[in-house]
Amino acid sequence: MGNRKASGNPGFYLGSILLLGILLVFMVDFFLGNPLYYQLGEYTAEEDAFRAMAFGEGNLKEILSMAGENGLSAGEAACAFMVEADYDLTEEKDGHFTYRSWHSLKEAIEKRKPVEFSKLSEAYETVLSDIRCFPIPRGDSEESRCYGYSDSWKAERTYGGERYHEGTDIMDIGNGRGFFPVVSVSDGTVEHVGWLELGGWRIGIRAPGGAYFYYAHLDSYDHEFFPGEKIRAGQLLGFMGDSGYSPVPGTVGNFDVHLHFGIYLRTDHYEELAVNPYWILKYLEEKQVKYSY
Repeated sequence: MGNRKASGNPGFYLGSILLLGILLVFMVDFFLGNPLYYQLGEYTAEEDAFRAMAFGEGNLKEILSMAGENGLSAGEAACAFMVEADYDLTEEKDGHFTYRSWHSLKEAIEKRKPVEFSKLSEAYETVLSDIRCFPIPRGDSEESRCYGYSDSWKAERTYGGERYHEGTDIMDIGNGRGFFPVVSVSDGTVEHVGWLELGGWRIGIRAPGGAYFYYAHLDSYDHEFFPGEKIRAGQLLGFMGDSGYSPVPGTVGNFDVHLHFGIYLRTDHYEELAVNPYWILKYLEEKQVKYSY
């Protein structure tokens, strides 16, 4: 009589199966119905995945076009799609960047993490809201098309100690220092100008939305800029060169002629945090201003 086992009780089995089924449904809902939980946090804008700005070929154009057509900010449009893709759209080819899909994603994310979504949207807005034109204008000569660039984000650099590359280098191909004009990609205000050991003759412009656009290794400036000077998108800043990698102002020739272009934003823990400009530059290729050279 006192030796009956729970394993022989059909009710025990039924209850266990029911409990297991409820747990399974919960897990499926969590991992499939809520795939956005783990990759969106309070400080996502400081993490490598966000900073890579991995929009992929043509996707940023589609996203910003959809945003403009529907009265959305660039930041909130980009944020929903990037979060859903775990911050990497480089393999995305099917053009699903519609208002309907964006709205569905936004609702799903905000249902679970409204504060974090808003904060990350603001970070994307800072980076994207003021970009207007490619930093090298379109010329009218064959030589004006002789430049190139690749995704060198986080490539190793050694001058001044071990570090990684925080920008994109637009390389001159055969023309030499002083040939290519360099223009501002945005409206803004000059924040820093003059010689920097790493950057040579450089100029840094703070855009209205908060992004800091950095142009380094110039051969010369268009004129004597001063901090606080207002700049317009497409305005001539100077000419591509090979200055820098020396504490001595005017040093040239330590590397090939190129423009180092960087994008920085302020975050909770960093005054200047770099993001990868490569896919943003790919988007801006279709937005070159016209110069005669």
